[in-house]
Amino acid sequence: MKFCHYCAGQVTHHIPPGDDKLRYCCLSCDVVFYQNPNNIVGTLPISGDKVLLCRRAIEPRKGLWTLPAGFMENGETTLEGAIRETREEAGAELNLTEDSLYTLFNLPNINQVYLFFKGELASSEFSAGIESLEVELFSEEDVPWDDIAFAVVKSTLQQYFEDRRKQHYPVRMYDVRYSPDRKAEITLISESH
Repeated sequence: MKFCHYCAGQVTHHIPPGDDKLRYCCLSCDVVFYQNPNNIVGTLPISGDKVLLCRRAIEPRKGLWTLPAGFMENGETTLEGAIRETREEAGAELNLTEDSLYTLFNLPNINQVYLFFKGELASSEFSAGIESLEVELFSEEDVPWDDIAFAVVKSTLQQYFEDRRKQHYPVRMYDVRYSPDRKAEITLISESH
């Protein structure tokens, strides 16, 4: 960032008075530009003993499989965003409620928070959206485990199939940190009972 969005003055990167973090600050009007984590919201769509996955048509991780998810928009709740992303990427409708939250992942290294909601497909109709090459239902043994796009998706899927065997679906929160070789280290922080 070089210029202020408000006055077009020069912007520098420094710690403003009363703060302890580097921020972009306007030298002319003294506005401080706070950068906060991005929320990614998505769903774990279920139909019987299968889950619905999308093969990505966009980067990052183009061609790999994921759960329908994307960036939350201003003016929507996390649940509304998850429902919208599922419609956009998978052409699917889900039966979701406010208590459908299933997994939450904190990714402080890349300033993201992922929230996945678990729900049943409302019908057998689904289709690839513009960001998906294809959409398909998979049983546990058929999931393309080596071609899952993101560690948080793989973790959510593995946890779901384990929970399904127990018929118990607690809400879990994880921290995800990346090692220097970009391997995800996922730590369970809390679990509801």
